[in-house]
Formats: sequence, structure tokens, C-alpha cells
Amino acid sequence: MTSVSLGMPAAPPPVLAPRRPTRQIRVGSVGVGSESPVSVQSMTTTPTTDINATLQQIAELTAAGCDIVRVACPSADDAEALPIIAKKSQIPVIADIHFQPKYVFAAIEAGCAGVRVNPGNIRKFDDQVKEIAQAAKDHGTSLRIGVNAGSLDARLLKKYGKATPEALVESAVWEAGLFEEHDFHDFKISVKHNDPVVMVRAYEMLAERGDWPLHLGVTEAGPAFQGTIKSATAFGALLSKGIGDTIRVSLSAPPVEEVKVGIQILQSLNLRPRKLEIVSCPSCGRAQVDVYKLAEEVTSGLEGMEVPLRVAVMGCVVNGPGEAREADLGVASGNGKGQIFVKGQVIKTVAEADIVETLIEEAMKIAEEMGEADGEDAVQGGPVVTVS
Repeated sequence: MTSVSLGMPAAPPPVLAPRRPTRQIRVGSVGVGSESPVSVQSMTTTPTTDINATLQQIAELTAAGCDIVRVACPSADDAEALPIIAKKSQIPVIADIHFQPKYVFAAIEAGCAGVRVNPGNIRKFDDQVKEIAQAAKDHGTSLRIGVNAGSLDARLLKKYGKATPEALVESAVWEAGLFEEHDFHDFKISVKHNDPVVMVRAYEMLAERGDWPLHLGVTEAGPAFQGTIKSATAFGALLSKGIGDTIRVSLSAPPVEEVKVGIQILQSLNLRPRKLEIVSCPSCGRAQVDVYKLAEEVTSGLEGMEVPLRVAVMGCVVNGPGEAREADLGVASGNGKGQIFVKGQVIKTVAEADIVETLIEEAMKIAEEMGEADGEDAVQGGPVVTVS
């Protein structure tokens, strides 16, 4: 077989716009800001008081690629669980605080990497900013000022009539100013809304007002399909302009699904190294194989592969050969056979029944060779499979 180069491209992949310059903060081991990659967050759905269940879910999120995890802390019992969770979690833990300022201090004392505070919900929050800032500074804890359309300060609702972009931004800038008056700058800001158009405009306005790192989110985005579309639309609009430093896809679905969607959004914009990518055609009357079945079987067979590999699975002769040549690994199918391509070169032709098995075998060979050539770092990059 002809030798095929499997080296990684020398230049970084192109992006639509440079990142908006921001101040840099840390959430535990994760950097947040324009000097760091855009990170993916999620939130546990288990009762925080159930420490084992919460740590198990955090482990599942970590395995899925989550960078930062948030846990709810609505009660004293939840606060008491935070020290163990923060210590044993493999990724930084953020405590989500509403209503009671005392839990902000408890979370900081517990060793949480960050605390999310909702100014519209916390009673007498403004009166305790100085003490919160000092405690966070003493413990090296970052904060997120989390403004939500559903819990906007009553004063701003009265002023604007509803949660407009202007109202969200005014709330965020006001609270940011309170912390900055006390020389505390280790915070990021979010201005979430369930309407992607309102949300995008709010973040655009906020980005013009200061250099704060921004956490993106469409709140209450809905069930998996709807929430994915809304989040991808809103995040794409902002990230394509360089706005956004960390994201959370809010779905009425298991949190691991949020992470998968978030990672895919970043990979699609070249903001995170691509791993396994499946590119497949929607099928049409030209297709001479069952593209749906072929794509599903290849995806299933390569699940969990962790090297940067693009695999093209093509169903007809119109775009098939060209797409397969452009991929790391691909097949152009027709007339009961499939031409197998590796880095643009045809290496063999196999019967249709053998396409899936052959692609998986060749993918494993490529992954092994990439690991030998580039060491463990290459294996961490992830493969890309393109099906068309």
C-alpha cells in the first residue's frame, strides 16, 4: 500500500473573527477570557445533598468533555455538601446561589472554584458586595454575575416594562460596577434570555460596555431539538463575532447532551479541536446505498475515538469521490461497491457489505499511526468522520 502522510496541518484552522479582547480570570484550573479557549459548562440535575449521585454525574460530564460544572445550592444542606463535591470533582465546581447571601460565603469557604450570583434574586445583595468581594479575593474564588430575564430586578422591570436587552445590560453593568468599586475584577457576566434575538442583542450591547469575560446562554431553551437550534443560532451569531468566553447549552435533557451540543457548536466554528466528525449527505434519488444506515453504523463503530480524523461516507458518484478525497478517510459508494480513500488516495475497493467494517479497521490503523507519530497529545485531539 502507498505510504500516506498522517501529519497534522501546520496552520491553525480559520475562524470567522478574532476573539473579543477581555480581561482574564480563572475558574479553578480553567482559564476564562480571550487568552483561553472557549470552555463548555453544564449543570448537575441531581440533588446536591446526594453527594455520590452528584459526583457520579460530574464524572459523566467530565468524560463527555465538560470543562466546568455548576451545582445548585438552595439550602443549608446543599451548602454542607459543597466541600466534598468541590474537593472530589475532577473539574472546577461553581455553586449556583439564589435568595440567600449566606450561601455565597458558604460556597467560597467550601472551596468552590466559582460562585454564580443572581442579583435579581438575592435579598440585600447590593449591601453585601464589599464582604462578598473580600471573601472571594481572600480565597481566590471567581464569580459570575448571572442576570436572567426571568428574575430581573423589580426596579428594572418597572423602568423598562419587560426584560429588554437594555434592561439586562443595565442590571449587569450596575452589579459589575459595585464589585469594581471594591477593586474586585475576577468575575464574568451573563445576560440570559429565552429569546435568541433578545439574548444576542443584549450580549452585543454588553460587549461594547466593558472588557468582562462573557458566559453565553439561552435560558430555558427548551427540549433537546428546540434548545439545540436556539442555542446554536444564538451562540453562532455571537461567537462568529468573537463574543463569548464560556458557554452552557440549557436543554430539557440529560446534562451530558448539553455538553455534546456545546462541544459540537465550538468544533463547527473551529473554536475547539475537532474529534470524531461525521459528515453525511441527506441522501437523494441518486444514492445507490442506504446512506442513513451506513452513517449510523460508522458513527457507532467509531464512537469514543479521540484523534482528529475526518471520515467521509458518500452515497453517490456525484459528490462522493471529491468529498472522500478531501477527508482523512472516506468511502465513495455505488453499484454495490465502495472505494476506500485515505488522505485522498484510493487504497482498495470493497463490497457494499464490507464498507463499515473496512472503514472502522482503517480508522483504527490511522489512529494508531497518529498516536505513534505524535505521542499522547495527538490521541487527545480526536478523530473526524465525514459521511456524505
